[in-house]
Amino acid sequence: MKAIGIIRHSPNRRVNKEEFEELLGSAGYEILAIVEQVRAEHPKYNIGPGKLQEVKELIKELNPDRVIFANPLTPSQSFNVTKELKIDVIDKWQLVLEIFEKRAHSKEAKLQVEFANLQYELPLVKEAIRRIKLGDRAGFKGMGEYQTQQYLKHIRYRMGRIKKELEKVKADREIKRKRREEVGFILIALAGYTNAGKSTLLNTLANEEIEAKMQMFTTLDTTTRRFMVNGKKALITDTVGFIDDLPPFIVEAFHSTLEEIIKADIILLILDVSEPWKEIKRKFLASIEVLKELKTLDKPLIIALNKKDLTSKADAEDKKKALEELITRKGIIAHSIIPISAKENDLGELKNSLEEVMFTLPKYRLFEVLVRDKKKVPKVMAMINSIGEILDIKYGDTTKIFAYIQVGMIKSLTKMGVELRHSS
Repeated sequence: MKAIGIIRHSPNRRVNKEEFEELLGSAGYEILAIVEQVRAEHPKYNIGPGKLQEVKELIKELNPDRVIFANPLTPSQSFNVTKELKIDVIDKWQLVLEIFEKRAHSKEAKLQVEFANLQYELPLVKEAIRRIKLGDRAGFKGMGEYQTQQYLKHIRYRMGRIKKELEKVKADREIKRKRREEVGFILIALAGYTNAGKSTLLNTLANEEIEAKMQMFTTLDTTTRRFMVNGKKALITDTVGFIDDLPPFIVEAFHSTLEEIIKADIILLILDVSEPWKEIKRKFLASIEVLKELKTLDKPLIIALNKKDLTSKADAEDKKKALEELITRKGIIAHSIIPISAKENDLGELKNSLEEVMFTLPKYRLFEVLVRDKKKVPKVMAMINSIGEILDIKYGDTTKIFAYIQVGMIKSLTKMGVELRHSS
């Protein structure tokens, strides 16, 4: 499909043109033109009436299929602009939802996208009903008053059904999460701006081949895989990428997916260090806003500056220092900031940092493990090494092993006939 893009920059804040064009490309649009304007939001059309006339002339000349705003439109603005331009008009968030529809593969992701679409349509339908009652026969998608009223009922009914289905998914995931804890896994959640390289990092850490493309929102489905952090068992989860000013209706729709971040033990925030500092700063602050909204900034945070292979060592270090200064000013606590290359498997420093954090978690405690059967000592040591860290061993009739152990594994160790004593 062919589209004309419209960007209205506020006097005190510019919209990122390159990101908007990337969104259009990710949705499969051929960009015929980008119209830009700097002004305060016009209450009726979002852009000014003069600029609207300019777009009208451009439509006659270029014959696009759609006009797409980089700015969110109110329901009233959407109807007014559509009426004036006599062409299909959508805004940034409808564009994002179109991309989501293309990327959704699992049943859960499809339900989440449908729920977000219905959330978005709800105020549009209400606006259509209001206009019909005032004598404006615009309708919604060409519907008359009765059809529009019925569609509103359908939206509310369908949203209720989807909520129930997503609650079931949430309950199933909670059961799986508890089982993982019982067998001693630490959960690490990948978070960050879309297209930062999260899926590539998961593939490298877990030796997987999950789809990872240089495009926005490749991952919508929650993906969890096992991997080893310097010989210690862990799980890593990839989640939907963030974007500037992520609206509440999308956060709500994808809450069950974003919950993986809420339930995680460690958050690994990924940034693209090859981008200009201005972009890194913007995307970092946008990511922090989402983490703040999810109430997860109290969790251990490690920041990975990915794609260092695409820039110089000196540039990566300069950006690391700039980020350190920024997080200090913002009062954000991060355990470490580490330049990495997921593509080239340059992850040694990152794994060491993850291991350091793992042993500070409440799940890990210092125990004295007493093994009275000498034949069981090698097996017990192997199990402890897979989930914790042995600090000291004293051999004798009863072998004493001093170690950090994930509390979820206490049951498995006691079943082996060993005794555990909590050591302060």
